Amino acid sequence: MIVVRGNGGAGSERRGATFTGEVWADPVVAPEGVTVATVFFTPGARTYWHHHERGQILQVLAGRGWVCSEGGEPVLLGAGDTVWVPPGERHWHGASAESFLTHTAISLGTTSWLAEVDQSVYEAAPSSSTAKRSIDD
Repeated sequence: MIVVRGNGGAGSERRGATFTGEVWADPVVAPEGVTVATVFFTPGARTYWHHHERGQILQVLAGRGWVCSEGGEPVLLGAGDTVWVPPGERHWHGASAESFLTHTAISLGTTSWLAEVDQSVYEAAPSSSTAKRSIDD
C-alpha cells in the first residue's frame, strides 16, 4: 500500500515541451507503469496530440475544457466528468479559451507524444458557453 499526502503545490512542475500554453502538474504517484498527476491548464492551454500504451483516465476536478480524439469532434468537459481514452487512441485535452481546467490524469503504460495541436484545430471547438457537455446531451 502507498499513501500519498497532498504536497500543497510544493512539487508542482511547469510543463512545456508537450503542451501549448501555461500548464502545471503535481505528480501524485507513479507505481510500476502507472502515472498519476493533477494537472492545471490556464485558459487555452492544452496537450499535444498523444496516445497511451494502455489507455488514460481523466477525472475533471474544476473548470471547463476539451478532450478530442483524432478524427472526432471536441467534447466539452466540466467538473465531475470522467473520460476513458482506450489504448493507442490519439487525442488531446486542455482548457477552454474562457476557463482554466484542472484534472487528475491516470496514464497507463508509456505515453507517446506527437505533434502540437494546430491553433486552427483548437479554435474549431465551439464556445464552451454554447457547446454540449457530452456526446449524450
